[in-house]
Amino acid sequence: MASSLTPPPPPAPNPTPVHPGRIRLLSSGAPSPTSTSTSTSGPVIYWMFRDQRIRDNWAILHAAQLAASSSSSSPLAVAFTLFPSPFFLSARSRQLAFMLRSLRLLSLHLTSLNIPFFLLRGDPVLTLPSLLRRLNASALVADFSPLRPFRSSLDAIVREVGNEITVHQVDAHNVVPVWAASERLEYAAKTIRPKIHRLLPEYLVEFPDLPRLSSPWIGEEPPGINWDELISEVKREAGDVREIGWCEPGEDAAMEMLMGRMDGFLTKRIKNYDTDRNDPVKPKGLSGLSPYLHFGQISAQRCALEAKARRKFSPQSVDAFLEELIIRRELADNFCYYQPQYDSLQGAWEWARKTLMEHALDKREHIYTREQLEKAKTHDPLWNASQLEMVHYGKMHGFMRMYWAKKILEWTSGPEEALSTAIYLNDKYEIDGRDPNGYVGCMWSICGVHDQGWKERPVFGKIRYMNYAGCKRKFNVDAYISYVNRLVSGTKKRKSESL
Repeated sequence: MASSLTPPPPPAPNPTPVHPGRIRLLSSGAPSPTSTSTSTSGPVIYWMFRDQRIRDNWAILHAAQLAASSSSSSPLAVAFTLFPSPFFLSARSRQLAFMLRSLRLLSLHLTSLNIPFFLLRGDPVLTLPSLLRRLNASALVADFSPLRPFRSSLDAIVREVGNEITVHQVDAHNVVPVWAASERLEYAAKTIRPKIHRLLPEYLVEFPDLPRLSSPWIGEEPPGINWDELISEVKREAGDVREIGWCEPGEDAAMEMLMGRMDGFLTKRIKNYDTDRNDPVKPKGLSGLSPYLHFGQISAQRCALEAKARRKFSPQSVDAFLEELIIRRELADNFCYYQPQYDSLQGAWEWARKTLMEHALDKREHIYTREQLEKAKTHDPLWNASQLEMVHYGKMHGFMRMYWAKKILEWTSGPEEALSTAIYLNDKYEIDGRDPNGYVGCMWSICGVHDQGWKERPVFGKIRYMNYAGCKRKFNVDAYISYVNRLVSGTKKRKSESL
């Protein structure tokens, strides 16, 4: 059996339309150590977690093809494990309700395809093997995530059932699978970019249709789900971070954000993306896709294919979008996959740790507690606005995230506290928190990951510096603060009307 925490094993033999480099054989089970086809009529189970969609999903495509290619045509089922911290980390009602509302829609779609959907509660290391044995499953196909909680759970599940059934893992989240893009921790975008570009012709291809399953489901039926009750329960348990209203959950809503005729990113808003994406006063200049990409409600590969098809209309903006969508996102996955301490000062490069520790005791002009920062109670109206945008909107403009995190380094007692505070606030309020992009964003801002050393200065050492004056030169600071104030006022108004 192979561990998902060790260097990747050779690709599994592959009878499906899925690129073989996208699939890893984690356990060959019994009886055949080399074949990926199932040898019994037991169902193939797709353990969905990171890629919560049916459309454009290499993992479910592989699972369906495995089921269709078995000796007696096995049925297919989807399992999703909903379980408590630390797996979902500091996810609150904002993120979990968004996810569950999408899963409700997904379960209906699966039902229409005669594919049962099992929602499991509790530790997946216990609940998933139990389900596999009750159903007499012949194979398990798992999503890929570079984050520790998922990887350790998958390792434990492989140890538990790997001698009984075949276990595959499919990277359906990245355009180029993380283990194919690079076999090591990359230093920066410039080192991974040529590797990814070289592989794009192989991997950036159109998706086939989901195979039609000929074997009906005749096994254990999934228990009914009272979705309203479940969402209310999870919201009570997860904490009172208000849900967002600016984006609807689900695959259809994600495609509308990408391709909608009224306000779709690629159809209406991409023209000035190369310039507007760095201006916090122009939120419409952003794609709005990050919540959907984080929860896997849309495929990054679908976004890339549609963008490439429109490149002749806005080449600079499409190229800038593809750089963010593919290179920067996959660089973040690379960091979290090959650097186990991706959310710690120990995960920074040696030069960055050294300079931060040398300046850890430097005098700070301002020191704020975590509570003061969370409540946006600082002397800096620009920083306060960025924090309030995140709290009330569930999303902070990408440029402001850099300034926001760097000021936390400047205003806390040391780099360890700064990093833990930035990650705590990001994961609590950002709808796309608890994501490799978020961890790498905090590590870039505070620990210089994927960056270089700059002119040495107090507190920051050689970490890149940002200040209020620099922001004023780049965009209309007062207009951004006014924009956030309107967001906050609108949120408070909606909250009072709902009471």
